[in-house]
Amino acid sequence: MAEESYRETEIDGQVVKWDPEQIRKIQEHPCYSEKASHTFGRAHLAVAPKCNVQCNYCIRKFDCVNESRPGVTSEVLNPTQALEKVREIIAQYHFIKVVGIAGPGDPLDNEETFETFRLVHEEFPHLILCVSTNGLLLPDKIDLLEKYGVTNITVTMNAIDPDITAKIYQYIDYKGRRYYSSREMGELMISRQLEGIKMAVEKKMLIKVNTVYIPGINDHHIPDIAKKISEMGVYIHNIIPLIAQAKFAHITPPTMEEKMAMQEKCRPYVRQMSHCQRCRADAIGCLGKDINSCMGGKS
Repeated sequence: MAEESYRETEIDGQVVKWDPEQIRKIQEHPCYSEKASHTFGRAHLAVAPKCNVQCNYCIRKFDCVNESRPGVTSEVLNPTQALEKVREIIAQYHFIKVVGIAGPGDPLDNEETFETFRLVHEEFPHLILCVSTNGLLLPDKIDLLEKYGVTNITVTMNAIDPDITAKIYQYIDYKGRRYYSSREMGELMISRQLEGIKMAVEKKMLIKVNTVYIPGINDHHIPDIAKKISEMGVYIHNIIPLIAQAKFAHITPPTMEEKMAMQEKCRPYVRQMSHCQRCRADAIGCLGKDINSCMGGKS
């Protein structure tokens, strides 16, 4: 892209230099801009139940009414149902600018994800399409995401050290083989994540990295992640306190003060997201002000 097509714009108090379309997709995306989170909303379509990774902190429940966290949804939709839901949402709520797929499993491990994006992009080309993934399949699926208009990608990356990664995942499934907690597993996971991020940045996609802050596991290592992703061109970094459950149920989550202190350590390297609401896989509305109940959902 020619240098003259770029322009400097202030977003959330910081000057960024992007092309106008990228700037729009930051300014209208509630996760990429705190200011946008008060004005614009997102709709998560829960079409992706399968997951190729088992995190030691993750429990996926499809019908858990009182929980607001990743991996939770009241129902799993097929692509046709998802498109109909988007039609209904856009007709009623004009502040919804983003349609995302964030689970309840890993979107890239589900063919329904790509059919949903195809349908939505064909009918609503103005909407920002967003996907959240563990990154294992990102290099394999990046061309499909580009084909169907996906421009904003979140990658959950909890370490760049394979030995630390091996402590966070119980196993990963890749190309017909299951890798259990080991350095080999960690090396594979990290290499795939980094390659996927690199390819996405080269395609001018906007990247957010989520890092789960796990005391005693990766807390000392998070600034290293921030430094690495900054060097790669990641736009924003979201440090998420652990929800103590599953195999990490015994770990005391970081306090808000500890999270803020970690953000300050990472801020010199990469922009920090400070307004995350840890959304459900079927969240609809502005961050922290979901309207699922108005849409016939249960959350």
